[in-house]
Amino acid sequence: MSTEQGSETAVLLSVGGKDETLEQRLDDELTAFNAAATGAGTPQPLTVRLDDTGGELAGGLTAWIWGSCCAVDMLWVRADQRHAGRGSRLMRAAEEEAVRRGCTEMIVSSFTFQAPDFYRRLGFRETGRSEGIPGGHQDVHLHKVIGS
Repeated sequence: MSTEQGSETAVLLSVGGKDETLEQRLDDELTAFNAAATGAGTPQPLTVRLDDTGGELAGGLTAWIWGSCCAVDMLWVRADQRHAGRGSRLMRAAEEEAVRRGCTEMIVSSFTFQAPDFYRRLGFRETGRSEGIPGGHQDVHLHKVIGS
């Protein structure tokens, strides 16, 4: 920890691991700032869950909707359920719900070792890449116009 003197107030700088209180406060503050700056309100959560017949989680998707944009955060399908159309089913359900809620676009990013080609097959187009992912990989940013 270090103490710094500012113009009127001393501040204490600390570096650490997970801090749920900090994460929540930053989320609240940035959400309020973004809502005020855009007039688009606050992001609303969207989840799609896929359970097997035994009630165990077979896959899922988390996303948020902000204004007319739906952003997919995470998509996962259990190993024994992959390559059977489960991911596409999750994405179709999310897209349908996003359109129902007034969205006209979706965004997602996927590391090159994950599934950028999967998203391309679903009609997403690449809008950029970020270098520096461990192992020499990239983060691929994708966009899709929906509901038209």
